[in-house]
This record gives sequence, structure tokens and C-alpha cells, in this order.
Amino acid sequence: MQKLEKQQGVVEKYFEGILWGSRFLVIFAVISSLGMAMGLFYVTAVEVYFTLSHLTNYHLLADVERMNLKATTLAHVIGSVDGFLLGIIMLIFAFGLYELFISKIDQAEKGENSNKILTINNLDDLKDKLAKVILIILIVMFFEQAVFLEPKNLLELLYYAGAIALVALALYFSYKAHSGH
Repeated sequence: MQKLEKQQGVVEKYFEGILWGSRFLVIFAVISSLGMAMGLFYVTAVEVYFTLSHLTNYHLLADVERMNLKATTLAHVIGSVDGFLLGIIMLIFAFGLYELFISKIDQAEKGENSNKILTINNLDDLKDKLAKVILIILIVMFFEQAVFLEPKNLLELLYYAGAIALVALALYFSYKAHSGH
């Protein structure tokens, strides 16, 4: 009986060692998330460059052309905000996974420029930070669509106002949840 318990202890320790070491598989998700963040930042930066390059002759355009370019530019700017926010989500996700499964990031904890935005203590912290950025992205996407909305009747205008009220309510509840009230 004692030999069986001793053998179970060795097998259990070996298995637990393998299980604990398997957390390093998360490094693939961390590296992939960082790669996606860099890719999103690159693609968005290129889009910003081309958007700005289209504006070089803005002052030479006729009124109608200028109005169209302004609307297109506004859509591109809002899209760029979305792209950068998605990149930020991927960064937060990478930092969060790393801190939860691998190790705390010393520079984030002790750095004088650190405002603890990327410090993740548990899965709820990661979820909360991601949810806030996703809410901002949804609001920006709503704004992107709302810029071009032209209500044709009173009901559409009422729907538009209702959508704005829902966005405001979402921001209000997000603020209340964050501030703890």
C-alpha cells in the first residue's frame, strides 16, 4: 500500500510538472497577437498615409468634389481609428495572456511611465479592459455609419435618436461599472 502511494506521488508530480509547463503554449497566442497588432498598425498607418496624400490637392477642387473628398476622408479617418483600436485590443490581449499565464511584466509594474493600463491581474481584468476597447470600437463604427445617414422621414430620425441614446446609455453604464458606483 505504501509503495502504491509513493508511486502515485511520483506520477502525480511528473504529470503536474507537465501540466504546469504546458502553460507556455500560450506564448504562441501572445506572439500571434503581437503580430496581428503590428499588422493592424502597419495597414492602418499605410491607409492614413494614402488618405493624407489624397488631400494634397484639396484646395484646388470644385465644391462638389471637395465635399465628396471630405466625406470620404472622414470615413477613412474613422476607419483608421477602428484599425488602431483593434491593434490596441490585440496588444492588451497579448499582454494579458502573458501576464496571466507566463510571468508578470516587470517594466509595466515598476515603470515610472506606467499607468497600469496594461497590467492584468486576473481574467476579469483582461475581460474588462477588452470590453472597454470593444465598446469604443462599436461606438466609432456607429459614428462611421451615422455620418452618412440622412433620415428621410420622422421614423428614421426617431430610430437615429434612439440609437444615439443607446450609445450614451452604454457609455454611462460602462463609466458606472468602472467607477464602482
